[in-house]
Amino acid sequence: MQRSFQKRQPKLEGRGLLEAVSTDGPHSDWLGMPDYYIHTLTVAGDDYKYLSADKQLDVNIGDTVVFRYQEVGKTENKEKRIDKRSLGLYIDPSQYLQETP
Repeated sequence: MQRSFQKRQPKLEGRGLLEAVSTDGPHSDWLGMPDYYIHTLTVAGDDYKYLSADKQLDVNIGDTVVFRYQEVGKTENKEKRIDKRSLGLYIDPSQYLQETP
């Protein structure tokens, strides 16, 4: 349901080699909220934050990852936050069905 005729900004997309991951948590902001972890991912030299209920991610260092993200915060210190359920492995179509020796 769209409330106005203004178009939303399209989501930003990122892709690159996962260089480092650091995990902080568990955090709980209010009573009854499930614990969550803040993962800081370094992809192609940029830092991105990913909030997840899992302590371990499905991606490993050295994988090529793709994701959608938003820039959150003030203009001076914008934090890049990866959207929930958008982090995944990049599959090269030319290598997809080839068998590995």
